[in-house]
Amino acid sequence: MNTAPVGTQEGRRPPQQITRNLNELLQELRVMQTGVQILTGFLLTVPFTDRFGDLTENQQRLYLGILVTAVLTTLVIVAPVCYHRLLFRQGRRDWIVAAAQRCALAGLVGLAAVSAAVVLLVFDVVLGTRAALIAAAAVALAFTLMWAAVPWRGRTR
Repeated sequence: MNTAPVGTQEGRRPPQQITRNLNELLQELRVMQTGVQILTGFLLTVPFTDRFGDLTENQQRLYLGILVTAVLTTLVIVAPVCYHRLLFRQGRRDWIVAAAQRCALAGLVGLAAVSAAVVLLVFDVVLGTRAALIAAAAVALAFTLMWAAVPWRGRTR
């Protein structure tokens, strides 16, 4: 007998599969959380260093953009935990899994963007704008290849 509330899709997949999917997603998000939180924590200390005042106005704006992107990435990666906590007894696990999937993908995009942008800022400070653009483009390309092209190729086989 299906005890899922009307309007949910939980009755379409076995509850064990939904629970397994949710647990896998939450574990993947925990891995991402660690990286994003360490990076965000590091970014929070930068303005309090002696060299921060040496940054150009554009570099400081880039830094602030990176910081906001890192915080927003943290937001989307942690959001499924909140969804689960608020809705898990409401028979909405299928919705939680779908929302967590979207958050995980958004978190991966955010993590790639923050990583490439950090490389851009650091290379700009150390070597200049041209080297920064090349290094950031290389990092963005590496993320695109490893996180998009490789799985896409595996998916089409």
